[in-house]
Amino acid sequence: MTRTDADARRAPGTSGEHAPIPSLAEFEAAARSLESVIEHTPTEYSQHLSEVLGATVHLKLENLQRTGSFKVRGATYRLSRLTDDERRRGVVAASAGNHAQGVALAAQQLGIPATIYMPFGVPVPKLLATKGYGAEIVLDGATVDVGLRRAAEHAERTGAILIHPFDHRDIIVGQGTLGLEIVDDVADVETIVTGIGGGGLIAGVAAAAKAKAAAEGRVLRIIGVQAENAAPVPLSLEAGEPVTVTTAPTIADGILVARPGDIPFAIIRDLVDEVVTVSDDDIARALLVLLERAKVVVEPAGAVGVAAILAGKVRAQGTTVAVLSGGNIDPLLLQRVVSHGLAASGRYMTIRIPLPDRPGQLARVSELLAEAGANVIEVMHTRHGQGMQISEVILQVSVETRGEEHRQLTLQVLRDAGFRPEIILD
Repeated sequence: MTRTDADARRAPGTSGEHAPIPSLAEFEAAARSLESVIEHTPTEYSQHLSEVLGATVHLKLENLQRTGSFKVRGATYRLSRLTDDERRRGVVAASAGNHAQGVALAAQQLGIPATIYMPFGVPVPKLLATKGYGAEIVLDGATVDVGLRRAAEHAERTGAILIHPFDHRDIIVGQGTLGLEIVDDVADVETIVTGIGGGGLIAGVAAAAKAKAAAEGRVLRIIGVQAENAAPVPLSLEAGEPVTVTTAPTIADGILVARPGDIPFAIIRDLVDEVVTVSDDDIARALLVLLERAKVVVEPAGAVGVAAILAGKVRAQGTTVAVLSGGNIDPLLLQRVVSHGLAASGRYMTIRIPLPDRPGQLARVSELLAEAGANVIEVMHTRHGQGMQISEVILQVSVETRGEEHRQLTLQVLRDAGFRPEIILD
């Protein structure tokens, strides 16, 4: 979805009936206040993505930030602006990972008691990391939405300050310091691509980067990316106000939000030039490319900008920076996502082949796969299963292929020999 020409001409720093967009001076003051806590993360050139896009592409490696994501920026700035009385009352937050770690570290740095509500089933590495920063952890509910309700009840009951993950001006200002770093580090940047969940990151980056670029006489384009299974922003832009959508599961759980925040949405509406969506297959392919080509580990939500470039959702328009917003991925999820990414790229498949129950059939399939140049990874041979004939066995084999064309060739070799292969993991 692209903004109208009238939207594009609206001056940075104004937002109609809403409160003014944070100024460049506010972002610069926030950056100075955060210098002792956050890392100025590197921005690296990507030859592969530059070839894909047809323009120079850099990666902002925020996955190397303290706590593994950008969230520590907003959390630290928000907590640093609490009054002495508010600090004594403590803070409470709800998160499945990145916001939890950001709030926990910020609270530890500032000596503020912190309680974090996390859902049952939260990945163990994120749970242990949050606990390691000294926060009190409460496991409650199956989703973060439940945790947010519990955190709000906790704040009401105890007087603790609720630290919302995105819908607060200070959070947005803190996240926006990332945008200042991009403009400082990539002098000719013309396009910034980053993910959108509740909107705090892109709102801050858009406001800060556009204001800094404007002060230097330059114009920036900001592109937001959502997972197609959780994409309330395009519909909200059409409606002119935040709307709630029904979400579906996505591997990009870090941006699985049903409704954008009111404060970030006002900035997104005014300053973000385009919003696109990507599929889980697009995201899995992006994670694989980042592992193989850039040698970086990124969580699914942190890779959506790269996914949009690889999927052709971003058009070339000058030097482009894709934000890798986080790297906190559970190793078990990484294993599954890599397998999915290989399959989505035509480089891995598991096939089910019914065979006559007589000697030599397994050997014949092996010969055909070798002739096709497919590398066998795993084999399961069974006489048990629903829908099987008495005189039939099932061969399930996982193979590595060199891409979609080679995968189709492998299947055709089997079909030409009279077998009926069926892909069960694609």
